[in-house]
Amino acid sequence: MKKQLGMLLFFVLVIAIYGLVNLYIYKQSGPIFAIGNPVGKFLKIIFIVLVISYPAGRLFERLIPSEITNYIIKAGSIWLGAMVYLCLFLLFIHLIRLTIPLLGQINICIHADKSLVHKKIVIATYIVTAIMLLGGYINARHPKVNRIPLITHKNIEGYPTLRVGAASDIHLGVLMSNGRLKQFVNMMNSLNPDIILLAGDIFDEDIGFVVKNDMGKLLSELKAPLGVYAVTGNHEYIGGVEPAVEYLEKHGVKVLRDSAIVVKGIFNLVGREDRQAKMIGGIDRKPLSDLTRDLDTNKLTILLDHQPFRLSEAVENAIDLQISGHTHHGQLFPFNLITGAIFEVSKGLKRIDGTTIYVSNGYGTWGPPIRVGNKPEIILFEIVEGK
Repeated sequence: MKKQLGMLLFFVLVIAIYGLVNLYIYKQSGPIFAIGNPVGKFLKIIFIVLVISYPAGRLFERLIPSEITNYIIKAGSIWLGAMVYLCLFLLFIHLIRLTIPLLGQINICIHADKSLVHKKIVIATYIVTAIMLLGGYINARHPKVNRIPLITHKNIEGYPTLRVGAASDIHLGVLMSNGRLKQFVNMMNSLNPDIILLAGDIFDEDIGFVVKNDMGKLLSELKAPLGVYAVTGNHEYIGGVEPAVEYLEKHGVKVLRDSAIVVKGIFNLVGREDRQAKMIGGIDRKPLSDLTRDLDTNKLTILLDHQPFRLSEAVENAIDLQISGHTHHGQLFPFNLITGAIFEVSKGLKRIDGTTIYVSNGYGTWGPPIRVGNKPEIILFEIVEGK
């Protein structure tokens, strides 16, 4: 009951913030909605439809899934990105308009029609936002491969170079459907990895769309001689963790849930439940020390943990390589500044004593199918023995 109340309060808070941000955009966009009577009314209708599209689409997705619902979600997701930048730009303009008179500056609008100048500025803001969204959309659909050479002092028997293909945050669903998944599978397989590791948030939300479109068939085309392994992320729990795990296992992806294995006797692989397992799913997450207690520390040890919190745990438990995701490195600038403040590592590589931490930007997107200030990625770790 307490958990359900907490989730309800969180949902209400999110909707309230969403509503207030859109109300602010509407108020500051007044000149656009006043462009001629019929045109202004039409633009108001478009605005309202876009605002309600995403929450309505996600609701309909669960109640009455259909192709129309998918298009509603797609339109709404684009608006989420527009909402971010319109709010930031319009707030900046608003502050300038308030500040200039306070500084005693001569407002250039004094000798012009202020309403006309304001209208032009607002229109320009929408145009700049549209250009940014287009660029971010194109960027999100062109992932890169990051090759990370690593040296280990542990024995990797039979592998002069251990090639570990990794990815996180694929977010399979309406916004990351079969074509994008096929691209991912082809890119990953082209790297000829010895093993493939997926660090959580493989699904976006409910797996209904994934099942309906038989995306598991594509997942099963991932090829690596040592296997394909994954851990849960918070989105597996949001959408229903048990069906998600069952679907992955059915299609050749072994999910490690607070467990450790020795891969073909070569190296240790540890997979943790997502840190929100308790809050969302009521599942207790085991301490990392419980998972590593019986491992042979003379072997290379790789940890999959979706969210990069408490990195000191990995160091304390003799982890050689931790692979995480979750942050998307903010996905949209300037949110990378926030993730950089919250997480010890928001993106990329960091070495702490004998432990290497890698936090991926992710392959897919959440919310808007847009990336500004970072690129989607697949990682290939090329691990060799050193003296």
